[in-house]
Amino acid sequence: MTQDSADTLLVIDILDEDAGLADVEDDQGRTFQLPAEWLPAAADGQGYRVSRTGAQLTLTPDPDAPRLMRERSKQTLLDFADAPEDAP
Repeated sequence: MTQDSADTLLVIDILDEDAGLADVEDDQGRTFQLPAEWLPAAADGQGYRVSRTGAQLTLTPDPDAPRLMRERSKQTLLDFADAPEDAP
């Protein structure tokens, strides 16, 4: 996330309560492990909006994040499927 970038979306893929870690995916398809304590109301499938102010990140629960990320993934697949194939 750059200083002037828009908010980033995250969705928890897997929450490991024993280890206290959450496997998350962002809206660019990158995956990370974050401490579950950083994520309010952490649960599998929970979405978050990450905003940056200076050097501070704020993770806020966002019920629309999972849907928005699914829609973006579907559009990426459609764009890929529409790409012309290279002739041999």
